[in-house]
Amino acid sequence: MEFDIFLTPIAESLNQNEYVIATYLVGAPTESDILHRCTALALEQTTGTWARVPGETDEVRKRSAGRVIAVYSVPDYESKGSIAPDSVLRWYIARIAFPCINFYDNLPLLLSSVIGNVSAMDNLKLVDLDFPEAYTVQFKGPKFGVQGLRDLLNVKERPLLNNMIKPCTGITPEEGATIFYAAAAGGTDWIKDDELIAGSPAFSPLTERVKAYMAAARRADQEKGETTLYSVNISDNPDRLMDNALRAIDAGANALMVNIFPVGFGGVRQLAEDPRITVPLMIHNCMSGVWVANPYGGISSVVGAKLARLSGADMYLDYVPTMKFGGIPEKFQRIAQTCLAPFHAIKPTMVHVGGGVTPGIVPHLMGMLGNDVAIGAGGGIHSHPFGPKAGAKAMREAIDAAMSHTALADAAKSSPDLEEALRVWGEFGSEKMKKLFSLS
Repeated sequence: MEFDIFLTPIAESLNQNEYVIATYLVGAPTESDILHRCTALALEQTTGTWARVPGETDEVRKRSAGRVIAVYSVPDYESKGSIAPDSVLRWYIARIAFPCINFYDNLPLLLSSVIGNVSAMDNLKLVDLDFPEAYTVQFKGPKFGVQGLRDLLNVKERPLLNNMIKPCTGITPEEGATIFYAAAAGGTDWIKDDELIAGSPAFSPLTERVKAYMAAARRADQEKGETTLYSVNISDNPDRLMDNALRAIDAGANALMVNIFPVGFGGVRQLAEDPRITVPLMIHNCMSGVWVANPYGGISSVVGAKLARLSGADMYLDYVPTMKFGGIPEKFQRIAQTCLAPFHAIKPTMVHVGGGVTPGIVPHLMGMLGNDVAIGAGGGIHSHPFGPKAGAKAMREAIDAAMSHTALADAAKSSPDLEEALRVWGEFGSEKMKKLFSLS
């Protein structure tokens, strides 16, 4: 195979404004020609196929072929003698530059290009995407972002407290509103539908659900003197998504929610960039495990978070790296960095963390991520022995304790709600907390 077009020795030799750079983890048999293999990958995902076809002219290749800009062996072997003689598989990091002209601002086509047919290959995982500013200017990103959310809620510094309605599904608007009110009155800033109730099911029609929950929010807001946002889950078939959003807003919803992996990044972008959508978008990452959980295939969760931010997520859910889902701390922190770090002109997305959160883990989470985080608790609020209002109060008191660098045990001395939460669930690292969850 000719390497002059496809293999570019260093990234600096490219006009990087014209390329999105994909980084892959690649495993290959020890005897493989890895440069040939990566070049074939770049070709497969751009201009060519397994054989040269007449229409694939040099002009076409120059315009649209992928370029292999780096291949790193892990470890970085320099001689055959250092490779174990019984090694059957070697690992590499490969970086391939894809011409932006191939997929312009079309996110489905972008994904089809960088991890399309090759996603069926063994031992190939997309671990990152680097976007030039010339590409991201085509996207508006989050309407509100971190600061916009803080301004809406008038919460200047502390983490936001999020709650997801439980039971997850099967409840009527009236039943859900009762649960909603209790959690909101206890101090929850932002309440969302569970990912398992969306659109307009027969037992909870969209408009009725919004009106009932927003009435509960207003009642709670008058009592606590704070604002509560409600993210109604509008996830649905593409032909109903925008209609759901507009009907929810007309009914009084002050936020929306979308399950981004089932719905698609393009669907979220459509909502975020439409001027009629005047409320924040909370994005749930359910089903992401199908894409990200395989350590040797699919895409990294960092890529998912970056695409969600580019698409317009004001808040993006990530699972806490503890007991319930068994996540890895450094990946958890990396996703938060992806949401918050400078990204050309795209506003920061607030990372929303959930999955087995109780008051006892709050200081640990804030220690890992800082204050620009929404701490999400479902069962940690609704299953509090004194009720969901007490559960929300205990969560807020745990946040306040962490903000003031007060030990939870000391804060609990003046708070029966927090004291009970710690008695039942324990603090991070305790044997009691380690035994809480059975989904790991």
